[in-house]
Amino acid sequence: MCCARGIRSYGMYIVRTVSGRAGVTVVKLINVHRGGHIPTECEADRMTAPAFEEVAPGRDCGCPSCVHARRAGPRPPSGRFAGHLAARGVVIVAAAASAALGALTPAAAVTALQAPPRPGAPGDGSPGDGEPATPQGVKSPLHGPAGPLPTPATPAPAAPPPATRTQIIDRAKVWVAAKVPYSMDDYWSDGYRQDCSGYVSMAWGLGSNEWTGSLDQFGVKITKEELLPGDILLFHNPDDPERGSHVVIFGGWTDYTHTYYTVYEQTPPNARTQATPYPYWSNTSKYVPYRYKGVVADTAGAQAADDAKAPGPLAGRAGPSRPASHGVPGYPGRARFRPGETGPHVTELGERLVRKGFARFYPAGPGPRWGDADRRAVEAFQRAQGWRGGAADGYPGPETWRRLFS
Repeated sequence: MCCARGIRSYGMYIVRTVSGRAGVTVVKLINVHRGGHIPTECEADRMTAPAFEEVAPGRDCGCPSCVHARRAGPRPPSGRFAGHLAARGVVIVAAAASAALGALTPAAAVTALQAPPRPGAPGDGSPGDGEPATPQGVKSPLHGPAGPLPTPATPAPAAPPPATRTQIIDRAKVWVAAKVPYSMDDYWSDGYRQDCSGYVSMAWGLGSNEWTGSLDQFGVKITKEELLPGDILLFHNPDDPERGSHVVIFGGWTDYTHTYYTVYEQTPPNARTQATPYPYWSNTSKYVPYRYKGVVADTAGAQAADDAKAPGPLAGRAGPSRPASHGVPGYPGRARFRPGETGPHVTELGERLVRKGFARFYPAGPGPRWGDADRRAVEAFQRAQGWRGGAADGYPGPETWRRLFS
């Protein structure tokens, strides 16, 4: 250890370690700390925090360490420390000096060892492939005033609570309008968890907060061609279920090609609705369509989701059924236009669509049984009104009916 002479005015004692002499340096540091004054020229009595500097032994220094080092010469490197002798000397001295003098605090040590997260690592907020990550919580009961206190999770009920498609979409719109922030730990005022699976649990009206690993128990698998507003597209990744999965609500096709649809989803930063490519922006081969087991037909005459916010003047709100008025036949009710439904009202609708210029959807002409040709023709008519998304789902509500026959 060499004493820094001629720098008394700085109040800082510089410790210079000689390669391979860490033990001697540590002894001197301890003696300085415990023994008090040593020769004045070493300035040890004014030392506060040692600064380490790897140098050769001073030529004119008379301290025993420097004299011994000049006589012995540098020690050859050996073993696994070869090439790292300077670092070895400094690290050993620093560690021992910290123990002897208490120069480093635990907080400083932790800070020194804590590396910053790498880009894209979980928790740093970096997007994966263009869309924000959607981590989700596990299955849990409802929270807050809207639900009971947390209890052990129960299996899916045999008969899920009933819900119409209009109710499902209307519930989904509530969170979108409120811009409910995304969180896998927080719960909204209705008791549902603010992540993607909690959002679907809320829209379906389930009695608990499900997750992507359990939502399929409440639905039945369907095909792309069978999708209707209120159904879901589910991606459950068993390899990373909490951070590699997602689920969205289908709101209706945006065009006749069925390549884009209106999505309702809970995703960072908050619930949203927008046109989305089928089935989703990423993991396109892994999303599976499901239909809620508890879905029921809208009551006769209930206002259809497509008419709720359709542009243009409305002919009044829906009732049990619409009587004929000003040449417009009475609206028979939305439930009459479902797969498998038959009746003269279906034929009447088809014939009116043909007169309006949509005959291309009826190669064999309209008939009394509701089918895909009717749905596609109605959808094309709705889009011709300037409606999009769920407002053009292919099912006639009272306003669609009024415009067709007016």
